Amino acid sequence: MRYRTVLTIAGSDGSGGAGIQADLKTFAALECYGVSVITAVTAQNTLGVADSFEMPVSSIKAQLETILGDIPLDAVKIGMLGSAAIIRTVAGILKKIEAPVVLDTVLQSSSGRELLDADALPVMIEELFPLARLITPNIPESALLLGEKRLPETVEEIERTARMLQQTGAGSVLVKGGHLEGDRSNDCLLCNNRISWFSTERVTTRNTHGTGCTLSSAIAAFLAGGMALESAVEKAKTYTFEAIRAGAAYRLGEGSGPLHHCYRLWK
Repeated sequence: MRYRTVLTIAGSDGSGGAGIQADLKTFAALECYGVSVITAVTAQNTLGVADSFEMPVSSIKAQLETILGDIPLDAVKIGMLGSAAIIRTVAGILKKIEAPVVLDTVLQSSSGRELLDADALPVMIEELFPLARLITPNIPESALLLGEKRLPETVEEIERTARMLQQTGAGSVLVKGGHLEGDRSNDCLLCNNRISWFSTERVTTRNTHGTGCTLSSAIAAFLAGGMALESAVEKAKTYTFEAIRAGAAYRLGEGSGPLHHCYRLWK
């Protein structure tokens, strides 16, 4: 018997709310063993990202090859990559494995800082989308990926966006609607040429830092157990909602605080 093991390839968030730290907390909370490849080290807190320090491509390659040379993986989650060179390196190695890949298309921080070079966008689409079982862009990211200036807002526009993104090469697409107005958070999944919507009530809280990281990591964790994609998305959506609700009363810093990833374990 061995652990269900999930790899995260992402940046480090020293404040613990997003990135590698959020991913590993999520994996552990959902009874998976997490391993990691760090692509960047950020200087950030609850107020935003102050700076970002990209890891050398040689280091990322060594991290990834060393883990794959010893540890079997049941799923992979990809977050912040930063550059075209890193994308090509990661894609070249992941082509050799069969574990499902969840790609969180991290393009900007929630405070608006660019986290992916502009010239890397087409490389991500060309190199990583075909490897991904699922991509999870939010509304602004979906527009950037398609080169559209106007954000999709209506149900019809979001469903059209999901179909256009799938046509660029991704296996399935989850367009996250957390940036839209309203008292519900609605996400649109295109899987096997079928649209499904997942909805939860919107929690009144400033503690939403790392929501996208958490959702994509939870999906990867459920896929690691052999769950079908639609069920994995549904359970991950519920877990993320509960983590937001459980963390709403906590205060960490003066800005957007983290979710409560381990709410099931704390009394």
